[in-house]
Amino acid sequence: MEKIKAFIQKIWNKEVISYLIFGVLTTIVNIVVSYILKAFLYLDENIASTIGIICSILFAYFTNRKWVFESHANTVKEKLIEFAKFILGRSFTMVIEIVGVFLLVDVLHSFYNIFNDNIAFLINKCIITIIVIVLNFFISKFFTFKDNSKNK
Repeated sequence: MEKIKAFIQKIWNKEVISYLIFGVLTTIVNIVVSYILKAFLYLDENIASTIGIICSILFAYFTNRKWVFESHANTVKEKLIEFAKFILGRSFTMVIEIVGVFLLVDVLHSFYNIFNDNIAFLINKCIITIIVIVLNFFISKFFTFKDNSKNK
């Protein structure tokens, strides 16, 4: 029991808690920006969604850089490299998400024999989203912010 408690304390730290908090805020930025652009500025849904995603990725980069992983990149070159790594990591997990949803929904038809189409899609989307969130954390920690952060 003590080993389990120690393991939980090790993984449930300030960095993980901050990542989860800013992850929720990132999702809110995506949804709010997309909604405002669609509902009040009457932009096309796909354009509004794309702008929302871009805003949320930028928000995630700056909050992860400053408050989650506490980057110490100082020069313009270091910051550009760090930003490029962040975009590369998010692009990779976006592909994982697209392929994962495709595999679960269109290839495996998982949960479609149990639930209606909308609920099955939502379950599959949530499964892949959790995987992407975990991957994004590790990519940020060990790839994007590794060289210039407190994690040296």
